[in-house]
Amino acid sequence: VQLQASGGGLVQPGGSLRLSCAASGSIFSINVMGWYRQAPGKQRELVAIISSSGDTNYADSVKGRFTISRDNAKNTVYLQMNSLKPEDTAVYYCNANVRISNANTRYYWGQGTLVTVSS
Repeated sequence: VQLQASGGGLVQPGGSLRLSCAASGSIFSINVMGWYRQAPGKQRELVAIISSSGDTNYADSVKGRFTISRDNAKNTVYLQMNSLKPEDTAVYYCNANVRISNANTRYYWGQGTLVTVSS
């Protein structure tokens, strides 16, 4: 199973970006999908997660600005980021809990995509 993230880049404060992460490989189904980020010199932190039924949870720092969504038919999770701030600058990683057989699930990480918010 591979997770391929895309959509990062350089954006000015107040701007928007949309991240995508597509899962591929031997997938029975995908449970929770999420986005994490790691800023320079800091630990990786949760940004947002979404269940297979669409329930969501957000870090307080992004509530009201970021929206997580998923397309189960495409095994893809998205992160719409609006009103971006310099403190949102980080490498963003997608994560998925994938059922790879009837009895087994595993967590997988994407390769990370850099988001830089700067004027």
